[in-house]
Amino acid sequence: MRPLRLCIECGKIVRMARQISEKLAQKLDQLPNSPGCYQMHNAAGKVIYVGKAVVLRNRVRSYFHASAQHNAKTLALVDEIADITWWVTKTELDALILENELIKRYKPRYNIRLKDDKTYPYIKVTWQEDFPRVLVVRRMLKDGNRYFGPYTSSRACYQTLDALRRVFPYLDCDREITGKDARPCLYFHIKLCGGPCIGAQSREEYRETVRQLMQFLEGETVQVLRQLEAQMARAADNLQFELAALYRDRLQAAQRIAEQQKIISASQEDADYVALAQDGRSGDAAAQVFMVRRGRLIGRDSFLLEGADLVEAAEATAPDFDRAVDSARQKGALVGAFIQQFYDNAAFIPGLILVDAMPADRAVLEAWLADRRGMKVELRAPKRGDKLKLMELARENAAEYLRLQQAERAADTNRQTEAVAELQSALQLERPPTRIECYDISTLQGQNTVGSMVVFVKGAPAKQHYKRFKIHGKGGDGAPDDFASMREVLRRRFRRLVEPDGDADDPGKKGRSDDSWRVPPDLVIVDGGKGQLSVAVDVLRELNLLDRFPIVGLAKREEEVFRGSAADPLWLKRGSAALHLMQRIRDEAHRFGITYHRNLRSKEQIRSVLDDIPGVGPNRRKALMRHFDGDLERVRAASIDELLRVPGVTRRVAAAIKENL
Repeated sequence: MRPLRLCIECGKIVRMARQISEKLAQKLDQLPNSPGCYQMHNAAGKVIYVGKAVVLRNRVRSYFHASAQHNAKTLALVDEIADITWWVTKTELDALILENELIKRYKPRYNIRLKDDKTYPYIKVTWQEDFPRVLVVRRMLKDGNRYFGPYTSSRACYQTLDALRRVFPYLDCDREITGKDARPCLYFHIKLCGGPCIGAQSREEYRETVRQLMQFLEGETVQVLRQLEAQMARAADNLQFELAALYRDRLQAAQRIAEQQKIISASQEDADYVALAQDGRSGDAAAQVFMVRRGRLIGRDSFLLEGADLVEAAEATAPDFDRAVDSARQKGALVGAFIQQFYDNAAFIPGLILVDAMPADRAVLEAWLADRRGMKVELRAPKRGDKLKLMELARENAAEYLRLQQAERAADTNRQTEAVAELQSALQLERPPTRIECYDISTLQGQNTVGSMVVFVKGAPAKQHYKRFKIHGKGGDGAPDDFASMREVLRRRFRRLVEPDGDADDPGKKGRSDDSWRVPPDLVIVDGGKGQLSVAVDVLRELNLLDRFPIVGLAKREEEVFRGSAADPLWLKRGSAALHLMQRIRDEAHRFGITYHRNLRSKEQIRSVLDDIPGVGPNRRKALMRHFDGDLERVRAASIDELLRVPGVTRRVAAAIKENL
C-alpha cells in the first residue's frame, strides 16, 4: 500500500509520507459538512481522542494535511489513528455538550484533562434537612443540597471549614436531632456546635447560622458581618450578656477572615479570572482561577492540565501562520478546554468570566455556560485597568504554580532514578529494576486471608497495576498457612504471565481480561525471610521462570535482604536510597493488603450479625444502626414496640430480629 496525504488544492486524499489504511482514507472522504463530535480509535479499538467541530469534514481532515506543522504529540496521535467515527449534531453547542460527555466516558489519553479532576473536594451543606450538616465530599450530585467549590485539596477545604466553624458552629454528625438527647458531644463544649441535639439551639436559630455560613462562602461578607453585629446588639439590649459576648467573639473572628479577602472592585460584582501558563519546551500547562465575589477576592485555585501540547492540531494547518496569532489561538484553545471541564463540575458560575486568551468558540461556550447557570454569562479578555492588573497577577501565579510543580516532579524523578540505580548496584542486577513487584499476605487468626501485589515503575507507585487476591486455599492440614497463601498468590499471578489462559480457572478473576498481567517484572520482592523466599523460588521454578527475573525477600525484623541462591542475607546501608525504596515498596504492599483485609473483615462482622436475619437487608440494617446510634447491644435489648419505631421495620421483621438476636 502506498502512503496517502490530503491535497489542499483539490481536497482529496492522495499519496503522502504518512501511511494510512484504505479504510481510513475512505472514512475521510465520507466525512459530512455538519457540526458534530469525532472520535479517533487506535488499532485495538480504544478511543484515544475526542473533538468537536463546526464542520466535521474540514476539522478531521486537517490532521492529515501534508503541509500541517504538527508538533510531536500530534504526530504521535495521527500515527495511532486506525479508525474514525463521528456523531452529527444540530448545532455546535450540542457538539460541545456531547464532547464533554464522551471525554468523561472514554477518558482519551490525548485529550486535555484536569489532572486528577475527580479528586477535588467540595463543601456540601445538606440544606433540605431540618438541621443541615456541613460535609466534605468528592462528588457533586443533583440532590437539592448546596455545594461550594471545588477546592484544589482536602487540606484547603478543611482549613476553610475549620476557620468558619469557629464563627458559624454547625453539625457534622449523623445523630437524629430531637432536642431531647441526654448530653451533647464534645463539639458543643468547645463551642464548635450550637447543641440542637439537647435543645440548646432551636431549628430556626441553627438554620440561620448555617445560612450565614453559606453567605460567607458565597462572598457576601459585608452582609454577614452586619447580621452578626445586629445579633450582638440585640442580645445586649435583652441583657443576654453571655450571648452578646459569644456573638462578639464570632464577629471578631469573621472580621479577621474578611480582612484576608482583598477588595478588588467597588462594583460589588461576581467574576472569575482564568489565567494560564505553559512551558513551551515540555508542553506542561497550569491554570489559575481567581474568584471575586461581591468585589472581594475570596480565593484562588490552581490546576495542572494534561495533554495541553495537543491543542494546535486543528489550528495550525498551514506553514505561513503568523506565530503570534497561532500562539494566541493555542492558548485560547487551552482556555476553552479548561473552561469546559472546570465549569462542568463547578458549584457556582459567575456572570462574568475574564480570560487571558479568548477561545475561538466563545459564543458556544457562553451559551453552554448560560444554560448551566440559568442566566447570561459573558467571557471577556481584559485590556486595561484594574481587571488587567489582576489578570496579570493570576497569570504570574499560574506560572509560579507550574514552576513549583515541575521542580517537585523533577526532584522526585531524580530521587527515584538514583534509588533504582543504587538498588541495581546493591543487588548486583544486570539491568535497572524498572518494574518492581512486591507481594504480602494479610490475615488475622487465619480469617479473611488476602494477598496483595503492588507495582512500582521507575521508583514510583503504579497504582493502576495493583492487584489484590482473596485466598481460597488452606494449609496441608486444613489450617491457615501463610506459606501456602503466598504460594497461591504467586501461582495465580505468574500463571497469567506464561499461559495464555492462565486465569481461566482463577476464582478471583471472574472472566475479566487485563493486559497488565502479561508484563514481566524486573525484580520481585516478597515480604518475609527465607521461608517466604523459598516458596517464591519454588513457584518460579515450577513455572520455568526462575531465570527470567531476580527475586528477593525483605525481612521486617532486621531489614535483611535474602537472595535466592545466597546463603547469607544482605544488609543494605541504613538510610540509603536503595533501602528506603525497598521499605517503601514493602510498606505499600502491607498497607494495600491490610486495607483489603479490613474491608472484608468489617463486612463479615456486620453481615454475620444482622444480614443473616430474614427480612433485614442493607437499608433496614442501616436504619436500625442509625436509630440505635450504632449500638448492637441496644438493638439486642430492644422490645418489639421499640423495633417497630425504626423506619421500614414491620412486626414480622421485628419478631425475626428478636428471635435471631
